[in-house]
Amino acid sequence: MINGSQMRPKPAAEPKLSCRNLWRVFGPNAGYYFDTTGYRVERAALLQRMRAEGHIPAVVDASFDVAPGEIFVMMGLSGSGKSTLLRCLSRLVEPSAGQVLIDGDDLMAASPARLIEIRRHKMGMVFQSFGLLPHLTVLENVAFPLRAQGVSRTRRRARAAEMIALVGLEGRENAFPRELSGGQQQRVGIARSLAVEPDIWFLDEPFSALDPLIRRQMQDEFIRLQRQLHKTIVFVTHDFHEALRIGDRVAIMKDGMIVQIGTPEQLVLDPADSYVAEFTREVPVAKVYRAVSAMEPRSAGDGPHPARPKVLADTTLDAALAHFRGDVEALDVVGDDGRILGILTPRQILRAMNGAAGGEARQ
Repeated sequence: MINGSQMRPKPAAEPKLSCRNLWRVFGPNAGYYFDTTGYRVERAALLQRMRAEGHIPAVVDASFDVAPGEIFVMMGLSGSGKSTLLRCLSRLVEPSAGQVLIDGDDLMAASPARLIEIRRHKMGMVFQSFGLLPHLTVLENVAFPLRAQGVSRTRRRARAAEMIALVGLEGRENAFPRELSGGQQQRVGIARSLAVEPDIWFLDEPFSALDPLIRRQMQDEFIRLQRQLHKTIVFVTHDFHEALRIGDRVAIMKDGMIVQIGTPEQLVLDPADSYVAEFTREVPVAKVYRAVSAMEPRSAGDGPHPARPKVLADTTLDAALAHFRGDVEALDVVGDDGRILGILTPRQILRAMNGAAGGEARQ
């Protein structure tokens, strides 16, 4: 049996979601800055002018791609623009300029009717507030978006029951929100967002209102669901440890700008500036450094060893260490296709950790 985290998705030829030079500026005349009759200046000067004229640039020239099946995390301090950017991606907040592309289709060019259709059929959304309807049961809450789609009562109840089972709430179908714990209510919110089988899943700090223990359990549940469903996910959090735990890639934001995008390993081992370094300063290297970076590559003639446990290439070193029990002296590191990539020993783990701590980590 293979142990460890799921492999990070490889870059796809066609991103599922693309964000191109996206801006959101709050103020009475924000459109002027992007109108062809307005002025065009270097970005720093433009930001200075906006602020001087009483405008608030909440999202500043954001660009990134999200691959199919990827968990893309946006994080930053309060007021960094991460939640505004998430809402711009669905046009719940109207961008001031730029493009949002879903499967190559420009969301900014969509008519109001088309936008509603896309939200109903392609997007799932989960927010910090659970947003459950208090007069509806768990089953009715989960089925509610399907009702808005015009799905028959029989089909929507069957789909809702399936989603309730998926999030581990079987037996609570007839309960009302007031009869559920915070963690259970959040599971209902997740089940409701999944009922429409969304292509893209937007989550805005979905676990931040929960107690630490329940939050950890919900993170585990989220990881379990993603391994089953392989959704394309944009996830907002202010908790860096949460971002490291669930994200394939993480975008760190400050003052509306994306400062750095990278894997957890890249952010910790190669921060772009002092702001990112401060975020990552107390993160143990073993929690982000991966087996593939520490292993000895497979030599010609090396084959599988029946006594060696197998770990995926993206398994973190602290997770890999847990497999060195009893007589286990080495691990086979495998790709997502099961092919052996190399061998990992405790000595290699220590060497990698010491090298990373000394600034000599492999990129």
